Amino acid sequence: MDKFIIEGGRELHGSVRLQSAKNAVLPLFAASVLTDKQVTIRETPPITDAYCMAEILRELGADVRFHDGDVTIDSSEACCHEISSALTKELRSSVFMLGSLLTRFHRAVIAYPGGCDIGLRPIDLHLNALKRLGVRIMERDGFIYCECDTLRGAEIGIDFPSVGATENIMLAGVKAEGKTVLQGAAKEPEIVDLQNFLNSMGARIRGAGTDVIEIEGVRELGGVTYTPVKDRIEAGTFLIACAICGGEVEVEGVGAENLGLLLHKLRENGCKIHIKNDKIKLSGSGRLKCNRRIETMPFPGFPTDLQAQITALNAVSEGGALIVENLFETRFKYVPELQKMGADIEVHGRTAFVRGVRKLHGASVTAGDLRGGAALVLAALGAEGVSEVLDLSYIDRGYSDFEGKLRALGAEIKRVRV
Repeated sequence: MDKFIIEGGRELHGSVRLQSAKNAVLPLFAASVLTDKQVTIRETPPITDAYCMAEILRELGADVRFHDGDVTIDSSEACCHEISSALTKELRSSVFMLGSLLTRFHRAVIAYPGGCDIGLRPIDLHLNALKRLGVRIMERDGFIYCECDTLRGAEIGIDFPSVGATENIMLAGVKAEGKTVLQGAAKEPEIVDLQNFLNSMGARIRGAGTDVIEIEGVRELGGVTYTPVKDRIEAGTFLIACAICGGEVEVEGVGAENLGLLLHKLRENGCKIHIKNDKIKLSGSGRLKCNRRIETMPFPGFPTDLQAQITALNAVSEGGALIVENLFETRFKYVPELQKMGADIEVHGRTAFVRGVRKLHGASVTAGDLRGGAALVLAALGAEGVSEVLDLSYIDRGYSDFEGKLRALGAEIKRVRV
């Protein structure tokens, strides 16, 4: 197990080279099973979630190779439709494989997916949608058994704009007979990226980025070389880090429209933000002001994946903030760790009230999930004294060379093997 040793109190200056989006890359891995031609995903971040997804594909019989930041996937020899519980319990995104496996083999067996412990995250929306496409489903002993004679296009409505369910329907509908129309689709940029990837393979999908997606089934899909979108959550994490520490940081590769509400909240804090094309530069100095209220919502609302980081910022800002988490019921598990550093935060269910303090102090804290772990690192960067952040396995799931990028900005942070 590794840990970070962080000496706080240093301003951050410079630019950050963003990785490809974790939440875009993982569905592309799943989509590679849809063709027997070679797929190359360029600039894939070396994060543990990507390696776990690669292991799932290898278990199915695919050949997956990492080389100089690119991943080449050849699924022509894939012959297995079952994914072991050991892998699915490590990775929530393994649920994307249902749509791909049903398209390729007309059957799939998968254990209930795992991932970060931030709530139940039921997959009923996925299963009900697949049933509309003609899939027979049985759940038994912690496994989901799916099969169909053929996939047939259908009118599907989902009650909540679930990113995972939207992507699963796209993967299941892409080669289904006829037309699939999805009402109530998620609008995240990563949905648009999956549409662009599949269309580059020969699919006929339109409407991604809106709440209605139309999919005309095609017979075959070809190979593709594709570069995913940059990671807007990583971009937001570094912008918030600069807001906490002070200084000036620029991120490049993410359009401001994909971080709209975050940028509004950071301006509300008192940060100066300059936008030019796909470059976003944030300047911060002195003690900032608390946001009065933040509520997480599906895109284009405030991202749940930036909730913990913005809470860390409010913890050292002037005034009080009300943070409401609408997507996951246990996403405030990081708060007791912030309290060890002197944060004044009260949590009641899905709501946290933050009273800003002048400074946090160094402490030994433990990451309990990906984004909560990132928030602890950001808090330590702005704190007085030395902190250690334990159990980096969660952080490594979503951030590549997190410490190296922070050091390049002037942070005093090092990774140590425990």
